[in-house]
Amino acid sequence: MVQELSNQVRSFSNVRAMLIGDLILDRYIYGDAERISPEAPVPVLRTIEKREAVGGSANVASCLAALGVRVDCCGTIGADRHGEALRSLLGDLNVGTEAVLSLSDRPTTTKTRLVGLAQHRHRQQLIRVDEEDTSPLDGVSAEKLAKAACAGVAAADVICIEDYDKGVVTDALVAAVVAEAKRHGKPVLVDPARLQDYSRYAGADILTPNRQELSIVAGRTFDSLADLAEAAQSVLAAVDAGAIVATVDREGAVLVQRAADWQHLPTVPRSVYDNTGAGDAVLAMLAAAVGSGADLASATKLANVAGGLEVERFGCVPITADEVLAELRLEDRVHNGKLRSSDELAAELDLRRDRGETVVFTNGCYDILHAGHVDFLKRCRREGSILVVGLNTDASVRSLGKGDDRPINKLEDRAAVIGALECVDYVVGFEEPDPGVLIEKLRPDVLAKGEDWADKGVVGAEFVKSIGGRVVLLPLVEGLSSTNLIDRIRNGR
Repeated sequence: MVQELSNQVRSFSNVRAMLIGDLILDRYIYGDAERISPEAPVPVLRTIEKREAVGGSANVASCLAALGVRVDCCGTIGADRHGEALRSLLGDLNVGTEAVLSLSDRPTTTKTRLVGLAQHRHRQQLIRVDEEDTSPLDGVSAEKLAKAACAGVAAADVICIEDYDKGVVTDALVAAVVAEAKRHGKPVLVDPARLQDYSRYAGADILTPNRQELSIVAGRTFDSLADLAEAAQSVLAAVDAGAIVATVDREGAVLVQRAADWQHLPTVPRSVYDNTGAGDAVLAMLAAAVGSGADLASATKLANVAGGLEVERFGCVPITADEVLAELRLEDRVHNGKLRSSDELAAELDLRRDRGETVVFTNGCYDILHAGHVDFLKRCRREGSILVVGLNTDASVRSLGKGDDRPINKLEDRAAVIGALECVDYVVGFEEPDPGVLIEKLRPDVLAKGEDWADKGVVGAEFVKSIGGRVVLLPLVEGLSSTNLIDRIRNGR
């Protein structure tokens, strides 16, 4: 299953999506909150950084682009500086904006967040200031937008509607897009607004509310997932939609389809840092997967991964295809072992560093594993939370002049033995005589070698120190080495 999901993710570059909805500019003002104002009992924010980012449906476009999907955006912005900034940001993401209308009679929806940094590190949002006009678009603008949206349907593999209820997504717009999509046989996914009535989304193929949003439209809370699924079926029947993928926080997602049994698709438990953007990440992943031909259960499993990764980040940080692939490998480590390519491992290590883990790297031939190796690797593991062992490939071992018959064991066999040690988390091969190139790619926090390297110069030491890491030299068990052991075997001693 993991291999199938991974192949699906790798196919996202062939997908084209049409994204329709409320475009929002997110502005962040970061500062140190070190004192309370003498004027009122509120923190004083000393500004140290300002940043602008795409938000609303534009963030879904950003998430799709990060997954490798080609995206065209449809929506409105104001004829103002914030609108220019938002169009420019979308252009930087290679998102098409030909169907984005600039309107002179309403501002660009803008959300400005003031974020305090406690002790210069821990981010905490203090307040959000919104600039917006949420009244429905006037008749002329609404007609132009619907025409632009429908014009992009034929070229897309999947249509996404992200509704923040800011006046852009109307009953007429959705009806026109759904009719055009059905004419071309294209699926329509909708992330609904917090409404009490979903009739606006009539005819959509997939709706993606969270638990609370579904509770609002159902008019009640849910005692169980089965109760939630029953309510979802009622909503589907009422609006003639095809399916609901309801996200249910740490419980994952519930998939409900017309005339089919509901499914609970659990997710991996996460340390939730910030829920901002999780719904956007879920919609983007569902759209990418459905657009690439995945069945809805598989698409929902991938959406669980994307949403889970998103809540571990501060703010809206698009999840990339490489990060999803790395997470899939992490979840399947029991089955796929510890040997990785350098590209795969670099992506996994970045993911684990983001979670606060410390990467230790050491390397060697490890031709015949002995007690000295085991002792040394255990010492390495104590220096951090993840131990990566770089192994010279067979050609690399031969280049070291150890003898024409070395290595005794080929790389796959050496990796299997090293990987069987509990203290080792990953094994990766390198073709070069030394691991310098590999070290620069993996960027370990700690570089560990035996103390016999004290006078030889540790390869990669200067690089690791330059990125803020450290180099440690650890004691070895005296008299034990693979070369000595092989010589004893050959001489029958």
